[in-house]
Amino acid sequence: YQRRVRDTATAATMNVAALNAKNKTAGLNYMSFNQDHGCFSCGTQDGFFICNSDPLKERFRREWEGSGGIGIVEMLFRCNILALVGGGASAKYAPNKVMIWDDYQNKAIAELEFRTDVKAVRLRRDRIVVVLVNKVYVYNFADLQLLFQLDTCANPKGLCALSAGAQMVLAVPGTKPGTVKVELYSAKASTPIEAHESSLACLALSSDGSLLATASEKGTLVRVWNCATGQQIKELRRGTATVLIHSLAFSPQNNMLCVSSDKGTAHIFTLPPIANDGEKKEADLESSGGSTAASDDAETRNKSSSLSFMKDVLPRYFSSEWSMSHFAIPPHTLCAFGPEPGSIIAISADGMFYKFALDEQSGSARRVVCESFVKRPDAE
Repeated sequence: YQRRVRDTATAATMNVAALNAKNKTAGLNYMSFNQDHGCFSCGTQDGFFICNSDPLKERFRREWEGSGGIGIVEMLFRCNILALVGGGASAKYAPNKVMIWDDYQNKAIAELEFRTDVKAVRLRRDRIVVVLVNKVYVYNFADLQLLFQLDTCANPKGLCALSAGAQMVLAVPGTKPGTVKVELYSAKASTPIEAHESSLACLALSSDGSLLATASEKGTLVRVWNCATGQQIKELRRGTATVLIHSLAFSPQNNMLCVSSDKGTAHIFTLPPIANDGEKKEADLESSGGSTAASDDAETRNKSSSLSFMKDVLPRYFSSEWSMSHFAIPPHTLCAFGPEPGSIIAISADGMFYKFALDEQSGSARRVVCESFVKRPDAE
């Protein structure tokens, strides 16, 4: 790598999950939610724009017509600092550079340059994480000094997850396909996880860094892991057909997981409290009046086969846990939990925004908002 600093300005930082939108009908190169899902960013053929998630409203847009293509745009919560990487037919910047953009000054204030193309960038207030096809670099945000570097297996999708909370946790593919390396920097520990037999398609961390969700290229199973111990907490079945998982998102309370795929469906699964976290279990008991009913309910709301009681003698399929709710979405869509309880928001590569209201008791999900978030040529 090479490091080139244009200015001594410092910045606060943060991370987000993303999808490189292959559907160009809306002129999008990239879509990504910020850390709390309160905003999302989009890279276009002419620049980038930022929208508020709920209610949907464009916050600002920067365009350079003819030569402003942006392939990656990562937000740092809602602050003025962004990370940009060029992309598209007429890229604004080289694809091997990460530009730190200050929107108050309306210019790039620093850059990181590498020998190969940048596949992904993740931000938090104190760190910048840059993903290359076989390497991950971790920088101090204040002075852009390199702190750590990790080797990975071939990672053309730029898979990487970074916690947004006080405890810094980083999850990246391991050196062997299907494995994950979880770095718990605050605890000065590393957890290797043998997640899947086939290559990874998607991974996500909860905001506090306690849980990891993984999906392989088969897309039939999603597994949830305890980051501290590396133990599997849940194995969840999305379906039986091979699909591409586009996004995995934990709810703010870590009690639900949303999964979207190119099959055109989103699935909601319930999750139990972390089994080995005594403080969390005690807090759950206090919040439920000293009863374990709330925990038991979270265990049983996912659907299962009527023959699951024979799981020891029947094939593994019959012991699977299925989603407690699912609903239709466009094929290339990112989903996340919204700010309102039971709300799920979705952004699709065709430029449409959706909001769903989930009834956790019945498992039904009702679409309540459907509108475009891109400027149409005929909208003037």
